[in-house]
Amino acid sequence: MLHLIRTIYCLCMAVILAIPTVLFASNNINIPILCYHNLNPVVPGSMNMTPQRFEEQIKWIKQNGFTVIPLKEAVEYLQGTRASLPEKSVVITADDGWKSVYTYMLPIVRKYKIPVTLFIYPQTISNGKNAMTWDQLKELQQTGLFDIQGHTYSHPNFKRTKKKLSRPAYEKFVKNELVSSKKILEEKLGTKITFLAWPFGIYDDYLEQEAKNADYTMAFSIDAKTANKTYKSMAQPRFMIIESQTMKTYAAILKGATAKPRMASTTPATPDPHPETSQTR
Repeated sequence: MLHLIRTIYCLCMAVILAIPTVLFASNNINIPILCYHNLNPVVPGSMNMTPQRFEEQIKWIKQNGFTVIPLKEAVEYLQGTRASLPEKSVVITADDGWKSVYTYMLPIVRKYKIPVTLFIYPQTISNGKNAMTWDQLKELQQTGLFDIQGHTYSHPNFKRTKKKLSRPAYEKFVKNELVSSKKILEEKLGTKITFLAWPFGIYDDYLEQEAKNADYTMAFSIDAKTANKTYKSMAQPRFMIIESQTMKTYAAILKGATAKPRMASTTPATPDPHPETSQTR
C-alpha cells in the first residue's frame, strides 16, 4: 500500500512539474519581424527591394496562412500584456524614411490591407534627396495602416562615434540622438513614440539603458532571429529583407517562426558596409 501511494505521488509530481514547461513552450511564440528599406528600383543600394519582389513576398505571406500584425500587438505579447497572437504572426517594418515607401510600398500595403511600422530618423525627412516629406509621413499615418516610431535623430554609427568622442561628449551625443528624435517626431506627427530601431543594428548595455531612460519601451536590432520573450526588451531581433535573398530564403525565415525559440545573443549585428544615411540625403 505504501509503495502504491509513493508511486501515485511520484506520478502526480511528475505531471505538476511538467505543466510549467508545457505552458512556457506554448506561450513563447516566435515572431518574425521583417525589416525593409528602399523599394525604388532605380536607386542603387545594398538594402534595396523591388516593389515587385515586395508584393510577391506579401502574396506568399497571405497564401501560406501567415497574419501580418501591428508591431504594437507583438510588443504587447512580448511584454506579457497580451495573452496570445494569431497563429503564424509576422510583423513588417521599414527603416529610415525612404520616399519609395510612399511611392511604391503604400499602394501594395493598401491593396493587401497590412499594417506596417516605419522607423524614422527626423534629420533626413524633407531634407534627403530620396527621403519622404513630413506631409507624406502624415498622409501615411492617416491611412491607418502605418505606425511611425523612432530611429534616432541622425542615424549614427554609435561604435564609430564612441571612438571619436570623449566619454562625456559621447554620453551627451547619445542622449540627444535618443531624446531629440522622440520629441521631434511626437511634435511633427502628434503621436507617441515608444519604440526604437537601432541604426545599423548597433546596441550595447549602455545604449540599452539610455533608451530605457528616454522612455522607449522596446528597441529592435537586425540580428536575424525571430523575436520572442527570451530576448531583452531593448534588443529584440529583426530580419533584414533585401532583393538578393531568394524566395526560398524568405520562406525559410518565415517558417522558422515555428521552430524552438533560440536564446538571446549578446553580440550585436555587424553594421552594413553601405550607410543608409548616404543614400537618403
